[in-house]
Amino acid sequence: MVTFHWGVDSSQAVTRSLYDCVLNNYGKPEYWGRYLTRVEGSSEGLTKEEISLLHNSGTKILPIYNDFRRAVGANQGRVVAMTAAYHAKRLGIQKGSPIFMNVEQFFEVDSAWIRGLVNYLYNSDYKPGFYFDSTEGNFTTAYCEAVQLDKKISNQAVLWSAEPDLGVTNVEDAPDYNPATPECDANVWAWQYGHDSEVCPIDTNLVDSRLLQMLY
Repeated sequence: MVTFHWGVDSSQAVTRSLYDCVLNNYGKPEYWGRYLTRVEGSSEGLTKEEISLLHNSGTKILPIYNDFRRAVGANQGRVVAMTAAYHAKRLGIQKGSPIFMNVEQFFEVDSAWIRGLVNYLYNSDYKPGFYFDSTEGNFTTAYCEAVQLDKKISNQAVLWSAEPDLGVTNVEDAPDYNPATPECDANVWAWQYGHDSEVCPIDTNLVDSRLLQMLY
């Protein structure tokens, strides 16, 4: 039976004080979404010290990659996939883990990029994932075009929806799982339902138990 699990993500590095902030105000996260590399003005890169802190606290890691600014063309998709996989391997992320590509709502996106990325990761140690806004931007249109051209896309890719935003909650008050989804076959196994906590610098999420099993 599918169950849903609570956790958080942050662009900031996970320190003991940040972890305790979440623990004391929201509850114990079963996983923590973190960016694989530092991107100026956007995210701090995951470190092996953070990995130890999270694993020693009984929290899995949900890897995110965001060092790109457009998502157009199969070759660019392969390059992003290759670089993301390199950084995941550098950090010791286990084989079979998904890497979520952070596709912002203002990005240019086309189906060739999605197909190039998925097909590269299909032959690698990692699974393709996409963090996307289902109500703004053109990711969902490009994704459904990609699925129509290659059924492997919907079989292999895991999607993480950023909508709707219902507000940050603690683990006990998390909403029923109901993310916005594309109008085509899609494994939407993660939902960022609460954005930008004013208490700790995190977002709150629910993920499908099938995704939780794949996390590092």
